[in-house]
Amino acid sequence: MPTLPSDYLSLIQIFAPHFSNCIWQHARVLLIGAILVPGRRTVTAVLRIMGLSKERQFQTYHRVLNRAVWSSWALSRTLLKLLVQTFVLKGPIICGLDDTIERRRGVKTPALASGASVKAKGIYRDPVRSSHGHFVKASGLRWLSLMLLAPIPWARRTWALPFLTCLAPSERFYEKKARAHKKLTDWGRQTPAPASGAGVVMQLRRWLPERQLVTLAPAASAGVVADSSFAAILWLFQLSQLPGQLCLIVRFRLDAALYEPAPKRRPGQRGRPRVKGKRLPTLEQLAQNPKTKWRRVTIPDWYGEGRRIVEIISSTAVWYHSGQPPLPIRWVLIRDPKGKFTPALAGGARETQALLSTDLSVKPVQTPALAAGASVIKWFVLRWRLEVTFHEVREHLGVEAQRQWSDLAILRTTPALLALFSLVTLIAHQHAKRRKLPIRQAAWYHKTEPTFSDALALVRKQIWQHECFQIAGSLADSLKFPPKIHDRLLSALCYTP
Repeated sequence: MPTLPSDYLSLIQIFAPHFSNCIWQHARVLLIGAILVPGRRTVTAVLRIMGLSKERQFQTYHRVLNRAVWSSWALSRTLLKLLVQTFVLKGPIICGLDDTIERRRGVKTPALASGASVKAKGIYRDPVRSSHGHFVKASGLRWLSLMLLAPIPWARRTWALPFLTCLAPSERFYEKKARAHKKLTDWGRQTPAPASGAGVVMQLRRWLPERQLVTLAPAASAGVVADSSFAAILWLFQLSQLPGQLCLIVRFRLDAALYEPAPKRRPGQRGRPRVKGKRLPTLEQLAQNPKTKWRRVTIPDWYGEGRRIVEIISSTAVWYHSGQPPLPIRWVLIRDPKGKFTPALAGGARETQALLSTDLSVKPVQTPALAAGASVIKWFVLRWRLEVTFHEVREHLGVEAQRQWSDLAILRTTPALLALFSLVTLIAHQHAKRRKLPIRQAAWYHKTEPTFSDALALVRKQIWQHECFQIAGSLADSLKFPPKIHDRLLSALCYTP
């Protein structure tokens, strides 16, 4: 059994009650090995890095993923509460919801499994290589991930920390099944476990029912920032009716039908109550109207680029479509005076974009009186951190490099690797309480703040030092090679090539 530093061991042991004693012994080996291994996160690669290449019962470690009984849902809840207790003790809980494609190609070897393939694989639009005028397809698995957007003190920026990820298969997957196909909005509202009947966002509200509003921030106690795929009236309406205060912020379509609130009924008035009032101009018409009065504001942190001047207008309205419930919203229309946006917000060369908030009390931008408060634009700009996390887990944690073929192993492995990002951040935070995190520097590359690669290298270094490179107290037992060689070896082991 591998040994760990005491503070690391106490943190990992929090998850032990969700496993039986036998399974936990093997699961812990896989967890530590997934942190240490520099390349593909396969079970065999983990066993090699842990010194178990001669283990004859290697199939026992595969069974932790493809057969053993444990709940990833329960682990997600424990991880979320641990993240909240560590990084967001006070204030609003802000989460990001987005989907990503895990690219998977080919089928298994016919001699092994009669040509069986990944059942939930589908064909999707590649969000990285596609543009408004160019459509690129990608073959793989689609995952929907809910992440906590939390400020990391030692990194001096907000990170997106995954804690709950579920598989959202394509429509083709359900063609020969009794169950109907679920859209992304259904997965955002419903859970991957049919028995529970609650959604990932609903589950977030259930897991954290006790959070209260901060007085200086007139916002909801739980904010969910999502992409435009989730801007559906019914989805937003159902989530806005949850108990407690829940605010959702999404990108908004410019041609949506907006109305004034329904007028109050007169005493003795007959007929069905009205659900909407007078029709209002669309946001596209407002943007093109030369008489529209734009307000120029400065955004303090625009996608990590520093201060940025934009022009906005904002108001409240009722979004309504025939056959759907009326949804009161606050909309924010944003225009760049320079005529271009960061691709994260505009997705191309569009000059005007719109955002929507289901909490009408949230201001469009921060005000001097509420400098630390919440705002629609401030929250939505944080959503870019989700894309950074998706890149980091591919670059450093081997997402898309795993090769499981069992349905249950597929359902468990990718969410576990995404959650590993959050776990590594928690472990590095234990070190940051005592001393500053080391930052890798070079003559050709200088950075002032630690990144996830530095956090991961620190955790690996301390595990290796505790396991193999502990320096004895006496000079006679000191290292036989120079300290520079020792540091080079650790650097090669701890940083992803």
